Amino acid sequence: MTTPGKVRRNVLATSGLGLALLVLLYWTKLTGGYFAALDEAATNKNCFCELEGSINDCSCDVDTVDHFNNMKVYPRLQSLLVKNFFRFYKVNLKQDCPFWPDDSRCAIRFCQVENCEEKAIPEGIKDNTEHRDKSASYKYTREAQVDRGCSEAEDFDSALGFLDTSISDQAHKEFELWAKHDEAEEDFCIMDDHDADAQYVDLLLNPERYTGYKGDSAHRIWNSIYLENCFGGNNETSNKFSSYMPHMELRDVCLEQRAFYRIISGLHSSINIHLCSKYLLSETKDFLDPQGIWGPNVKEFKRRFSPETTSGEGPHWLRNLYFIYLVELRALAKAAPYLRRENYYTGIAEEDEEVKLAMHDMLSVIESFQSHFNENALFSSGIASIKFKDDYKEKFRNISRIMDCVGCDKCKLWGKLQTQGLGTALKILYSEKLNLATESGLWDKPHIDSDPIFRLSRTEIVALFNAFGRLSTSIYEMENFRRVLR
Repeated sequence: MTTPGKVRRNVLATSGLGLALLVLLYWTKLTGGYFAALDEAATNKNCFCELEGSINDCSCDVDTVDHFNNMKVYPRLQSLLVKNFFRFYKVNLKQDCPFWPDDSRCAIRFCQVENCEEKAIPEGIKDNTEHRDKSASYKYTREAQVDRGCSEAEDFDSALGFLDTSISDQAHKEFELWAKHDEAEEDFCIMDDHDADAQYVDLLLNPERYTGYKGDSAHRIWNSIYLENCFGGNNETSNKFSSYMPHMELRDVCLEQRAFYRIISGLHSSINIHLCSKYLLSETKDFLDPQGIWGPNVKEFKRRFSPETTSGEGPHWLRNLYFIYLVELRALAKAAPYLRRENYYTGIAEEDEEVKLAMHDMLSVIESFQSHFNENALFSSGIASIKFKDDYKEKFRNISRIMDCVGCDKCKLWGKLQTQGLGTALKILYSEKLNLATESGLWDKPHIDSDPIFRLSRTEIVALFNAFGRLSTSIYEMENFRRVLR
């Protein structure tokens, strides 16, 4: 027999449940459904940048990366990248845009790159670059043949004395071209440090930050990168910034396509975070701040990433930052045996020794990470994977060319550095030569030939570490924005 009191309690319970459901539905509507993350994991966080859960297509989660980066990697990188070996970057900023007329030069003073005085560059960097960066193709030049200085005493086969062993200049040039082509086969980006117009830039004098470069010119750069280089997607889906692939569509494409998009999206997110964290808050000049006042702009960060202004996509773009971070982290771990053999020579003996010790420490920390990105998951479908890998290379090389179209010199500087660093990371991950050298135990030998089967130029190493430093800084700055938005 049901008592009146029990009926009232049941009614109250039912009405209370109904009210709770209404509140939940209203809250879900307000949040745009973002908190049902891509892996459908629920979250009770109250800020769109409070990411948690697994990083899609990877075996670790956001919290693990946050702690590993902010506590172990970021502090070490900050002390390493101010050293002379890493602060001077050689690049050609005068290359013409190959895709459209160069009609959008930025006249804002913050767009300009501060020139590096020749005397500020350590002699060891200039001399070592000229010596060390003689690639495998150098051996086929006439200069190299003269340098060899082969004497008659070294010619043990007297029969060769009756042969004409001279090689024509044309043959030398053709051999050199073949060797350069072979070297470039594994490149994912275009390096321009040997161009006639290439110059050294002091990265510490030209930090990456908001310059005021925006509008149609900036949008055209990213539109070209996304729409002309990615593997499809619905071009009709767009927000007020540009056209991107919605995260829901990523479920319908293969892993290689998905990874490509996430890498580009992660790079874009990282650059946007840099601009928001180093924003020009005031152009007021004084003795302490002759360049104006720079700092974090939370309003700009929300504009670029909040679900309300990005059709719900912003938090997924932030998650892609972690994906590209793991890709470059894995590249550093894979190349660690090679990088330990580098001298990091600048000619400043005490600092060079400090850098080598710091590099060994950094690489050990990177290798200790337990959930590295598995590069073998990509390009594993037999013959079809060969074409996919070639497509990747061509698309990333094309992105290198697009960076020459950036109208702001400082933006171009950091855009080229980060794309070259990313290209170097991909070269490491998918280099058959590096795999062969590692499997043969080459890096364990006490002495390595001056022309090993795999090598990185100084510019590639500088770009690789500075690009990774930018991603590390972005993840660190994310934590600062979280604290403010809480």
